[in-house]
Amino acid sequence: MPNSYFHLHLVSDATGETLIAVSRAVAAQFDNISSIEHLYPLVRSAAQLDSVIAEIEAAPGMVLFTLVDLELAEKIEAACRAIGAPCLSVLHPILTLFQSYLGAAANPRPGAQHILNADYFKRIDALNYTMMHDDGQMVETYDEADVLLIGVSRSSKTPTSIYLANRGIKTANIPMVPNVPLPKSVFSLKHPLIVGLIASPERIIQIRQNRLEALHADPDSPYVDRLIVCEEVAQSRRLFVQYGWAVIDVTRRSIEETAAAIIDLYRVHRAKFGPDAQNLSA
Repeated sequence: MPNSYFHLHLVSDATGETLIAVSRAVAAQFDNISSIEHLYPLVRSAAQLDSVIAEIEAAPGMVLFTLVDLELAEKIEAACRAIGAPCLSVLHPILTLFQSYLGAAANPRPGAQHILNADYFKRIDALNYTMMHDDGQMVETYDEADVLLIGVSRSSKTPTSIYLANRGIKTANIPMVPNVPLPKSVFSLKHPLIVGLIASPERIIQIRQNRLEALHADPDSPYVDRLIVCEEVAQSRRLFVQYGWAVIDVTRRSIEETAAAIIDLYRVHRAKFGPDAQNLSA
């Protein structure tokens, strides 16, 4: 069955990240239907909104918005009624619930979640650390990490590390390479939570084959030999069990799901051992 398409207009007074995340999460629940996204960030004046409304008129479709300015919100709702376009304020139901529960009125501030506060700089610091400690780099400062990921090549270490860094978690990762032992210092780390990532040999082979194709490399490389890959995976699993490290199978997990599982483990790790925690092998 061929895909059907619809226009989806996302209007935000900030970056639009909230709208993108929400709309894509919902759209993913529908088979063979795809949205043509029109993103309008930083809409904070009537003139800007007029331009957006003109775009909606030119390509009618569903409209989702996050506009905390009441006049702008009312204006886009009125325009959508006139156009006949379904329209929804994504924040309004949640904001109303918060106000009802807290017994306090909100103070509308466009883009308030993006204020440069301590959490923001913590995420930037974590991202800088993670990029410098990707793929086995700078082993000498791994003890400064919050989380250390270990796994064979193509077990999603780097994208998971970056996702965690965006949550403010300093993450280093190190690959397991056949016949190359891990640095001895890894086994004496005192601060980070150490997590082993594994996947089925079939999944690893599939990703590695795609990688070789992208690089126009030899498709018969030992890198994708099934027996070799099976031994790599088995060896990594044995090592993780030997040292009592947490293990996550990423075969059927998205990066977000893997990161969520690691964050749960990290919370337990911090609660049990505190800021100066020993790793889970202790």
